[in-house]
Amino acid sequence: MTSLWWLICYSFLAVNHMDCVTSRPQSLMGEVECEPPNGKLNRYTGVLSWGVNKYCLNNEMLLLRGCMLRNTEWCFGMVIFAGPDTKLMQNSGKTELKRTSIDRLMNTLVLWIFGLLVFMGIILAIGNSIWEHQIGIHFRIYLSWSAVVKSPIFSGFLTFWSYVIILNSVVPISLYVSVEVIRLGHSYFVNWDNKMYYSKENTPAEVRTTTLSEELGQIEYIFSDKTGTLTQNIMTFNKCSINGKVYGEVGQKTLIDEKKTPVDFSFNRLADRKFRFYDHSLVESITMGDPEVHEFFRLLSLCHTVMSEEKTPDELIYQAQSPDEGALVTAARNFGFIFKSRTPKTITVEEMGKVVTYQLLAILDFNNTRKRMSVIVQNPDGQIRLYSKGADTILYERLHSSSKALMSLTSDHLAEFAGEGLRTLVLAYKNVDEEQFQEWLEVYQKASSLQDNRDELLASAYESIERDLKLLGATAIEDKLQEGVSETIERLSLANIKIWVLTGDKQETAMNIGYSCNMLTDAMDEIFIVEGHTKAEVCEELRKAKDLILGLSKDISDGHAYDEKLQESTQNLEETVASDYALVINGHSLAHALEADLENEFVEAACACKTVICCRVTPLQKAQVVELVRKHKKAITLAIGDGANDIGMIKSAHIGVGISGQEGSQAILNSDYSFAQFRYLQRLLLVHGRWSYFRMCKFLCYFFYKNVAFTLVHFWFGFFCGFSAQTVYDQWFITLFNIVYTSLPVLAMGLFDQDVDEQSCLRFPKLYEPGQLNLLFNKRRFFICIAHGIYTSVVLFFIPYGAFYDAVGEDGNHIADYQSFAVTVATSLIIVVSVQIALDTSYWTGINHFFIWGSIAVYFAILFAMHSDGIFYLFPNHFPFVGNAWNSLGQINIWLIILLTTVASVAPVIAFRFLKVDLNPTLSDQVQILNRARKKQSPLPIQIHQTHRASSRRSAYAFSHQEGFGELITSGKNMRVNNIHSVFGIGKTMQNSWIENLRKRTSECEIQLRKNTKTINH
Repeated sequence: MTSLWWLICYSFLAVNHMDCVTSRPQSLMGEVECEPPNGKLNRYTGVLSWGVNKYCLNNEMLLLRGCMLRNTEWCFGMVIFAGPDTKLMQNSGKTELKRTSIDRLMNTLVLWIFGLLVFMGIILAIGNSIWEHQIGIHFRIYLSWSAVVKSPIFSGFLTFWSYVIILNSVVPISLYVSVEVIRLGHSYFVNWDNKMYYSKENTPAEVRTTTLSEELGQIEYIFSDKTGTLTQNIMTFNKCSINGKVYGEVGQKTLIDEKKTPVDFSFNRLADRKFRFYDHSLVESITMGDPEVHEFFRLLSLCHTVMSEEKTPDELIYQAQSPDEGALVTAARNFGFIFKSRTPKTITVEEMGKVVTYQLLAILDFNNTRKRMSVIVQNPDGQIRLYSKGADTILYERLHSSSKALMSLTSDHLAEFAGEGLRTLVLAYKNVDEEQFQEWLEVYQKASSLQDNRDELLASAYESIERDLKLLGATAIEDKLQEGVSETIERLSLANIKIWVLTGDKQETAMNIGYSCNMLTDAMDEIFIVEGHTKAEVCEELRKAKDLILGLSKDISDGHAYDEKLQESTQNLEETVASDYALVINGHSLAHALEADLENEFVEAACACKTVICCRVTPLQKAQVVELVRKHKKAITLAIGDGANDIGMIKSAHIGVGISGQEGSQAILNSDYSFAQFRYLQRLLLVHGRWSYFRMCKFLCYFFYKNVAFTLVHFWFGFFCGFSAQTVYDQWFITLFNIVYTSLPVLAMGLFDQDVDEQSCLRFPKLYEPGQLNLLFNKRRFFICIAHGIYTSVVLFFIPYGAFYDAVGEDGNHIADYQSFAVTVATSLIIVVSVQIALDTSYWTGINHFFIWGSIAVYFAILFAMHSDGIFYLFPNHFPFVGNAWNSLGQINIWLIILLTTVASVAPVIAFRFLKVDLNPTLSDQVQILNRARKKQSPLPIQIHQTHRASSRRSAYAFSHQEGFGELITSGKNMRVNNIHSVFGIGKTMQNSWIENLRKRTSECEIQLRKNTKTINH
């Protein structure tokens, strides 16, 4: 799809030119004067000159990539900006390549290994120079070495490069390829996961970036949108307040039988059959002709920008700019006020069976500053009326003084609605006389025709007429939580993942959604609300919150001691906090908190809280919050959202997740992972993420180990071969070791291994913490793997070397030759590394068995083939070890040497791991013991305690960040031509001695199982 911006020419509406344009588009000759290329997405000004006419161009006439044209079969357009001048390219910043923390660590470790390679080369080169000077000089009598190497120093120089070539296998070049293969496999596992498939929308989980899989197991902070991410973004008309009376299912005010029996809308042939309402008194008020109720629903049927399509006489389809508008118009439709159609100048409504056509005089459109929308219509009787709907705080300022009593009563109802997490709107209207309207229309048209300061003048014109309104009532829309949101958030919290909600909703709505999904609970020690309007107020509120979290009370008489205590506490703020706190901050306060001199205070206070909710934030502020946490906490972050306004934070986080919802695909297209429901996030992190991190860490540890064990044998051999750069193994073994003999087993472990099953990963979220703490692979673990590899290389070389010293075979012949030694060491190496990966494998599959034992079989098959007479006769220069394999491996003492080498290599590992599991088991070890004990018992159901709260907090309607479609509707361009739980942990058992523990292991597991059964059920 092209990235160009297209301009729909306003001129195609000119009727006198339509025929010629339709038949000959090339006849469209004109000139466009517009602003220079810029990145402002919400603003565009220009003038189209066509013949003698001039037409003003604005942002409503521009289409961005991905926009969908509706209610038209064709249109004419022209390219205004192209290439780097397009607004899309003007807004595209420098794309950052996302790399995982393991990637960055691997780069550092590879440099260290390269340094080790140089160090070993230098040691061996020095040894060669000394050996040439003291011993090698005697061999020059019969070797023509002096003609080539004239000094021991030059010999050492050549030896250095020879050993760099021989020992280069210690540098894991193939590691990067193997890592990418494993990541690709992990990505396919997510794509193939049927438990993350949403059948209702036929939407599977999708991995859009294959290089971040293991970082899913290290997430510490989740930044989530609310609408459409935690909620369904499918709005339902739930309650309303009309002229001081509440209608709908409100607490105990509605009878039980009415709750169970929804209103029957069968009398309305155009009613939406999916609509449910349980208060029959509202239908009775409409039937009795209550004028206020009629005016209420008349407003809902007129004040909107919804488009309708009547496919059949009994089928009416609405296309709404937002789900909120669609829900309100659908409610009016079901209660008898049916919006049927519109033209640029009229709106047709069927009111209680009577079709009425209103003249649409003006649409005072919504934007994020106005937070309201109004229409001015004229009914068939000639009466002009302004209808308005918007946020309570905005419309209350514009009400007539006669509505004060009703405003107070409606405010109580709004508080009641908000306590249930509903999204509210206030409705008001006023009558406008003809003279007043004509005066206003002149001002409005003049402002609309200007190119400079058009928006400001239009806003001023809107303000002049939206005054002295009469209050009608309020609506309450329910945006239901998605299925499983509460359980998902609770389980992620138990995994020590902190969840921040960044939403455009008002504080009250966001907080009540927080209570609904258990992010906020009554059991919390404190919920801090930061709503200061100045920098000083915000700073003071943040400091008070931090002081309370730290348990500090400033003593004025000893301010110096307070400062010292504060400084000590803030150094490890998160570790010192043992209680549960939450922080709620408004958008205007957040703007101050994000400034350079306050960001530290904000981060310290917020990161010490279990939950953070940022309300009324802009898309830019969402991205800034994510970047702030990344900058100060050095933590792995994840951002999840479903709309275009979430793109900033999705791209700013280490991992971005897109939800396929009601707001298009922009979030998905910019994400690294996508799926249909928020609840799948727990499976993505706690199962796939944890497994990916676990597998990658085990893969890296083993890969470094085997490379060091394989390569350092050459280093030890150098001290016994005169530092001559002679290899221990034959050249074909060196070539095939990493490619054939050991490549598939380690890949199988990196793809399929798991320490616990998926049920345990979800049952015990604490298993996720090692990834957050980076315990399974870090610099310390790297050095342990290197030390293990060095020990193995010592055993692999010196045990066979000592055993071969003056050894003879069963037939009395001397077997201490170089080729027999090479075959013995190589065979020992293959068996040792195979046994080691068998010990490292926690989860056995047929593939693991086939690759591990199959690799040993392939080694012996290739060994005997390359040492056979036939291949020697074909390639005598390439396979000099003729007959050696049969001769060496036919000796019983060779197999005893191999057995001794294998036992000496793996016995310390087995002993260490046995003692570690017995004396100091990890949580994973304890879960494995518990699972083995549980196999004899029935599975335990997972029950998570839910907290419910009914709060009396006020809520407000969450407007989008985009302007409405009012001007588009009045222009007519959108019309068809023919239409004109408590923590899941396992207590650590007290242990006396490992012998006693070993005897009591079974009984302890049974006791532990009963304890955990009680914990989970409670």
